[in-house]
Amino acid sequence: MLAAETVLILGLTAIIGLAIIAGFAAWGWASWLRLRRDELGLAGNRAPAIGQRIDLADLKERIRKLEAIAAGVEI
Repeated sequence: MLAAETVLILGLTAIIGLAIIAGFAAWGWASWLRLRRDELGLAGNRAPAIGQRIDLADLKERIRKLEAIAAGVEI
């Protein structure tokens, strides 16, 4: 049977290890959230990329065609 001091030391070591791991996990999570917040903040400040503009123009054209079909107009 293990001595009480040995069990106490092993228990405290395990708790300290878990606290260190939890601290690093919380720090990493906060850093990741800060990174995502910064990325989303930058996305609103710059002009859309050319590919995004083309996609937007394509979607507008499709909507125009669907509206014409719904109105019964021949394109």
